[in-house]
Amino acid sequence: RASEIGTREPVHSRYERIVFDKSLVAPRGTPRAAFVCPGHPLLDAVLDLTLERNRTLLRRGAVLVDDRDEGVEAHVLLYVEHTIHDGRPAGEHDGRTISKRMIFLDFGPDGPRGHLQYAPYLDFRPLAPDEPHPHEILSRPEFAWIDEGLAGEAEAYAAEHVAPEHLAEVRDARMAALNKTEAAVKDRLTKEISYWDHRAEDLKLREKAGQTNVHLNSREAAKRADQLHARLSQRLEELALERRISAAKSTLLGGCLVVPRGLLDKMGGHTKEPPVAPSDTQAIAARARRIVMGVERDLGFEPTDREFEKRGYDIESRVPDTGRLRFIEVKGRVEGAPTITVTFNEIVTSLNKSEDYILAIVEFLENGGHRVHYLRRPFQRTPDFDVTDVRYNFAALLRRAGEPS
Repeated sequence: RASEIGTREPVHSRYERIVFDKSLVAPRGTPRAAFVCPGHPLLDAVLDLTLERNRTLLRRGAVLVDDRDEGVEAHVLLYVEHTIHDGRPAGEHDGRTISKRMIFLDFGPDGPRGHLQYAPYLDFRPLAPDEPHPHEILSRPEFAWIDEGLAGEAEAYAAEHVAPEHLAEVRDARMAALNKTEAAVKDRLTKEISYWDHRAEDLKLREKAGQTNVHLNSREAAKRADQLHARLSQRLEELALERRISAAKSTLLGGCLVVPRGLLDKMGGHTKEPPVAPSDTQAIAARARRIVMGVERDLGFEPTDREFEKRGYDIESRVPDTGRLRFIEVKGRVEGAPTITVTFNEIVTSLNKSEDYILAIVEFLENGGHRVHYLRRPFQRTPDFDVTDVRYNFAALLRRAGEPS
């Protein structure tokens, strides 16, 4: 399979050790392991085979439950794959793939609600055996809006929003890199060409004066200059092809229906009052974000609220001097609260961005004031796959946290 998909290295028939953590590649006293990460032929081949055998499951879809949603309005997540090409030849394809991204389109009864780049389904769970069957759920009048027309709406939305956004992001980054590369290529090769042109002229004059060089003559020096000219032209042509960046049409891969916990309770005849009204919870969260954004500005950073983009954090804070980003998840709790709930995606994001991730805890005091605590590397390991959220002891997190910085 590796040869079919064109991996640069073959897949071995057996591996003595493989690891997914770079720090475990060569611990003392053990054989060196293969570091399996995106781009490794073993991982690429396994992913390709898995998709080949199970892609139809994505098309069939699934019904998932959002236990954190006490409402009764369901929504649909549609998965689209979007690819960016450049102008370099790539076999039978129009261009070489330089970026491929899976985007999750969020649709509600009133139409598209936005799109997400991370895996939102990790915060949901499958239906339990004692819960309504998918057919029973889909037969309800609340789901009449879910039909085949959603596929067309998804394609139109992706063409209008996903493709331009992805293209602009990739193009900006690639163009900046290509401009630097072109400048470096021109500088280096032009200097070499000038050197050999000068060397050829110098040798020609010496040869006319009867001073021959047994190791190098003027024709050989001129030939090297010509070769460098050709090499420069070829490299500039390659860079020109790399600048021909274009977006392919998005491909709809599948989807899932996300049913809120509140709707399942309603269908089962259960009534459960949430401990805090959703509007109050949202107000507390919004107030906590405003406080943390103010703290970030006071520290000299440039914060942006990303709460509604569902990226696994709430605030993106830019360091002005370097452009580096701080990823801040905000939790607002009243003084003495027992726990803080963190979603699977928030934990995974913190582990993936461990150097720049901050858990900001806003503690609302009884006297109306508040305290802000910053905790770096808040989570130590990934939860089990079937976990949608984890509750952490509030007091224990505060003991590990420090002043904002």
